[in-house]
Amino acid sequence: MTLPRWSWVLAAAAAVAALALAGGAGDGRRGPVLTVFAAASLTEAFEELGARYRGGHPDVAVRFNFAGSHQLAAQLEHGARADVFASADLRWMERVARLGLAAGTPSVFARNRLVVIAPAEGSAAVHTPEDLARPGLRLVLPAEAVPAGSYGRRVLRALAEAPAAVGGYERRVLANVVSEEESVRGVVAKVLLGEADAGLVYRSDVTPAVAARLRVIEIPPSANAVASYPIAALAASGHPDAARAFVELVHGAEGRAILRRHGLMPVPDTP
Repeated sequence: MTLPRWSWVLAAAAAVAALALAGGAGDGRRGPVLTVFAAASLTEAFEELGARYRGGHPDVAVRFNFAGSHQLAAQLEHGARADVFASADLRWMERVARLGLAAGTPSVFARNRLVVIAPAEGSAAVHTPEDLARPGLRLVLPAEAVPAGSYGRRVLRALAEAPAAVGGYERRVLANVVSEEESVRGVVAKVLLGEADAGLVYRSDVTPAVAARLRVIEIPPSANAVASYPIAALAASGHPDAARAFVELVHGAEGRAILRRHGLMPVPDTP
């Protein structure tokens, strides 16, 4: 899959920032720095996993680079160094693996589902997914290159095929889009700022920090898309043992409990 040229430019700039963060002094510890590239929707879960990992590996500092999976894949393709990559869908992980950047076979560790969000106060324009087609509604979606954006458009097509769907549902919904964001966190921010009446995000993006300020509208299971999250240690890792240990933590019982707490659906099988 080829990204638009402007996306590569943005990704390259983000890679420079990520590399600067990864090389920083951080906690003032001596020892290896484990750099983890992870989808933005994993932010809170992986921050907790990082704290748990450091508890068992006090000599290792953990640095995270959270962004859209497509941006992270582009950074890796253009030479950014990292030890672990966790994507929000199989598409971008498969690209990284095809380029020979993954060490071994990537493994799915969690799944996620989509929800509609709206401000908790103010506009009450959205009560069901069908309301997304109402004329004049301001909707924010993740960009189509973002995993959540690809899944979201699949959901809209499924909702359009429902027996009770209004004519031209998908077309009407897309006509209401006022912004397409490069990560799901950008969608949440626009809704919280009152710049949109509704947005489409992962269930795990409705974190405790924002839950009181949002209303969540569930999508019927028959129309929802389930996102698969793969993870892999990277071939260029300077700390392959530490990278494998992080992947094992994510797949293990402690890791699954943490993922579940943050709204993800962990996959029970260990790699």
